[in-house]
Amino acid sequence: MIEPDRTEWQIRCAFNAFCKRVLKNEAINIYNERRQQQAKEMTFSDLTLQEENQLYTLDKQYEGEEGQNFQVAGKKITPKLLAEALRTLPKEKRKTVLLYYFFDKSDVEIAELLDIPRSTAQYRRTSSFERLKRFLEGTCR
Repeated sequence: MIEPDRTEWQIRCAFNAFCKRVLKNEAINIYNERRQQQAKEMTFSDLTLQEENQLYTLDKQYEGEEGQNFQVAGKKITPKLLAEALRTLPKEKRKTVLLYYFFDKSDVEIAELLDIPRSTAQYRRTSSFERLKRFLEGTCR
């Protein structure tokens, strides 16, 4: 086995010491950053009621019965009526409708999510739309 000469050994030792110093200083920096961050943080249980109420807002548009209704072709549609219409759909068709209209998924994406052919996703969506239309026309007269 060939032993390294003295200068190469000194270089290795110096590099080793340098690496250890860098790692030690980085650990100290991380520890100090965490300590500073923890000093600024507060648990939810420590918040006053006033501070807690500042963490969220309420959308006033949907409060009350009047803000929830909308008119389409002279017919009054309420969220409750729309929910009832969606409940009349079979589970598979309801999933397809919700993914398409409320989650902006394409037929291809829906087919991948539900592990069905794209044409089946399209059929479920279009037939569900017709079924919802008939339900709403029948109840909104």
